[in-house]
Amino acid sequence: MIEYLDLLMFAVAILVLLLGFPVAFSLAGIAIIFALVGDYFGVFPIQFLKAIPQRIFGTMTNEVLMAVPLFIFMGTILEKSKVAEDLLENMSKLLRHVRGGLGISVTLVGALLAASTGIVGATVVTMGLLSLPTMLKNGYNPKLASGVITAAGTLGQIIPPSIVLILLGDVISNAYQQSQLQMGIFSPDTVSVGDLFAGSLFPGLLLVSLYIFYQFLKALFDPNSTPEILIEENEISYKELFKTLFPPLALIIAVLGSILTGFATPTEAASVGAIGSILLAANRIAKENFWTLVSTFSFIALLVLNFLFDLRLNRVDLNLYETLNIFLAVTIFVIFLISTLLSIYKLYLSGVLIDAARSSTKITSMVFIILIGATFFSLVFRGLGGDETIEHFLTSLPGGTFSAILIVMISMFLLGFFLDFIEITFVVVPIVAPIILQMGIDPVWLGVMMAINLQTSFLTPPFGFALFYLRGVAPDSVKTSDIYKGVIPFILIQMMMLILLSLFPGVATWLPSYIFN
Repeated sequence: MIEYLDLLMFAVAILVLLLGFPVAFSLAGIAIIFALVGDYFGVFPIQFLKAIPQRIFGTMTNEVLMAVPLFIFMGTILEKSKVAEDLLENMSKLLRHVRGGLGISVTLVGALLAASTGIVGATVVTMGLLSLPTMLKNGYNPKLASGVITAAGTLGQIIPPSIVLILLGDVISNAYQQSQLQMGIFSPDTVSVGDLFAGSLFPGLLLVSLYIFYQFLKALFDPNSTPEILIEENEISYKELFKTLFPPLALIIAVLGSILTGFATPTEAASVGAIGSILLAANRIAKENFWTLVSTFSFIALLVLNFLFDLRLNRVDLNLYETLNIFLAVTIFVIFLISTLLSIYKLYLSGVLIDAARSSTKITSMVFIILIGATFFSLVFRGLGGDETIEHFLTSLPGGTFSAILIVMISMFLLGFFLDFIEITFVVVPIVAPIILQMGIDPVWLGVMMAINLQTSFLTPPFGFALFYLRGVAPDSVKTSDIYKGVIPFILIQMMMLILLSLFPGVATWLPSYIFN
């Protein structure tokens, strides 16, 4: 019995989580109990627990993870300020002559929200509240409407820059280095969050394209399920369309582009995204806020100056021309700072800033407290020999690498019915990823496969999280069976994507290798 203490610990943890106990405290509590039991039977050195403070300190000072609260804040600001609502309304107007255009606009806006929030629940609930009543009023089949919204809401799993990819990228990076050290490679290669962002870009855009293609086919063969949008011609203002669609799109492209081009780290890009979302929200609330425009143009001017000139102060060879450039940059920065503070004050007066800050704090606290609990769990699990047990199991499977990956993917898919992606990322991935990566699997490909796999799990009846989120905000006229049936075509699309990635790994690995190598 004692030799199976590690497996018993994992089974007890899954059972306790399924019973609905708080995740972080459950993981840490189970870890401490099994550490004491292991110490009593002499199979776990209790001194291992002395490493916990150092691990927590390392987590809290991890520069990559600093991007998490900033991206969360960016998403909540766009949500609370109704920028997402404007996006959906105007995108629908843009596609008013396309049969099924409302569903397509929901998919496109869902992709944009995914790139700004990355939290499945927030996107599904937002799209459900904004889109579902409108789609039903315009005569959409409830099954199709439900399927489109839940599928678009889960795009936050795979479209960068998302919280899921940041957390998964950090875990995969650590697992990759660990696997190389275990193979005797003491100058290991690294994989970054930027690599995972680049790797997931093509699969994410391909998924969006497949969702839209399915809706085109649905409109072609079943026109009654996808009517045209009931909007009069005189209700369209192309100037308003441009003002609503361009700024959020430009912000997302700037954030993602700065990461992929190496101009900024994910954390630096996240800070730009947070400031940009504040300016967007302030401009919407204040209706053409002058200070928002000043802040935007001064920020662009700073970027141009930084690109054209060397603005470093710690130099001894400064001439008059360079000094004037630095003085100009400082002046523009002061203007940017004052105008941004005034925009923040506008948001504060509207109440949006306080709501977004509270929501961001709650989500960020949840992420990091789960991470700390998972740190306890993984340390004790490894101390009990759990990683060796899992490694022996996966490497001894008939079929080798293929069987190992298949078992891991099926296990994560089933766990996705009951556990959130954060729990799976922090508990399961650190255990299995180093073992699989030792088999020669590309870490970027593995990370993208895991993200799409969990996205599919969150869509699959009867336990998919996205289905529960939509059920919570859907009107009574939409049956639960409608939601379940409507999502099936999108699940099949997801599975096609997984098969495609399995057959052609280059879909995920080509872009990061091209950009970063």
